[in-house]
Amino acid sequence: MNYLLSDTSFWAFVGLILFFVVIIFVGAPKMIGKALDDRADLIRKELDEARRLREEAQELMATYERKQTEAAAEAEAIIKQAKAEAEYLRENAKSEIAQRVERRTAMAEQRIAQAEAQAAKEVKALAADLAIEAAQHLLSKKLSKTQRNALLKADTSALKDQLN
Repeated sequence: MNYLLSDTSFWAFVGLILFFVVIIFVGAPKMIGKALDDRADLIRKELDEARRLREEAQELMATYERKQTEAAAEAEAIIKQAKAEAEYLRENAKSEIAQRVERRTAMAEQRIAQAEAQAAKEVKALAADLAIEAAQHLLSKKLSKTQRNALLKADTSALKDQLN
């Protein structure tokens, strides 16, 4: 036994056993187990939180994709409506321009007709004046004074009959 007490390996072994006894006595395995359990719980909570966040992110992504689809559909509808309104305005403008052209053409034709009527009236009046002057000139040179007076009386009485 003397040999065993002088061997350093023996004392190292005894020290190791004492170390394990002290560790067990102090409760190190429980503390280590509790620390590992706490760490496992923390990891589990983090995994649950990560899973929950992933699900929320997927829901948000689905919501945004749905909103994007709705916005695209709404944009298409707005574009379609704008095209329809533009076509309506184009057709309306065409018909309005055609109506304006017709009105202006009618007004121009009416003015032309009035100008023609006025010109015809002026030509007739001028022709009548020229005819009167020519008749006066001819009558004054060819008819005697008594013939002119008789002609004047006859024309005056015919004029009275036409006016009454």
